[in-house]
Amino acid sequence: MNHIGNSGSWCMAIVAATCLMAGTAAHAALSAEELAKLAQNPVGNLISLPFQNNTNLNFGPDKGTQNILNVQPVIPISVTPDWNIITRTIVPVIWLPSLGPGVDSTNGIGDTVFTAFLSPANPGKWIWGAGPVMQIPTNSEQQLGNKNWGLGPSVVVLHLEKESPWVYGALVNNVWSLTGNQRGGSYNNGLVQPFLNYNFSQGFYLTSAPILTVNWDAPGGQQWTVPVGGGVGKIFHFGKLPVNTQLSAYYNVQRPDFAANWQIRAQVQLMFPK
Repeated sequence: MNHIGNSGSWCMAIVAATCLMAGTAAHAALSAEELAKLAQNPVGNLISLPFQNNTNLNFGPDKGTQNILNVQPVIPISVTPDWNIITRTIVPVIWLPSLGPGVDSTNGIGDTVFTAFLSPANPGKWIWGAGPVMQIPTNSEQQLGNKNWGLGPSVVVLHLEKESPWVYGALVNNVWSLTGNQRGGSYNNGLVQPFLNYNFSQGFYLTSAPILTVNWDAPGGQQWTVPVGGGVGKIFHFGKLPVNTQLSAYYNVQRPDFAANWQIRAQVQLMFPK
């Protein structure tokens, strides 16, 4: 655990320093509330680097603590004046506690998830994006992922209106394994993330963005993880660099056996508005 913590801290420090130097060119004309709404749009025309840390409590048969740090760069690509492709990459750094007597804890990199949304460049109050999602077997340890590649569709729809403090919508995807003969076997996993945000002045907001997951291949009663909860967020400026911060908590009202019952989520998102 110390190894991951130290290397992860150095990695974040290097990335942050690089982004701070680039942040001098960040657009300063947007208000804090406009920046908050931009950060809440999964297909916004915004280069950003979120670090999302999820601490899962009472995980496994020994009720240990699992920690997942997701490094999630978002890069928009202008295809035409009317269309953008928004790429979102999630690289998880995982700490897995012991799952039983004689089973050591494990840390390392999990499987990478890459999504490319095709989205209108000049949408109205309703915004959408659609495209493929791919699971890439980058796991460094056997327990941290699956060696079979995966592919599926992903769709996001949201409502964002300049005069309204509300930003709400949902992201849905499903990934099927392309093969089943590698370590970990075949899989069929879905994800639904509804999100609801209420924005105040000065970049402060209330948020709820639970991540519902389903393993369609699991037995009945063991398929769904359904969290409820929420938290708060605030836009800060580190020099000229806008930074979106969040802290929230979720309770899993439905979960498989030995899954965590609580999740604490903390996020720092470095933003580079165009």
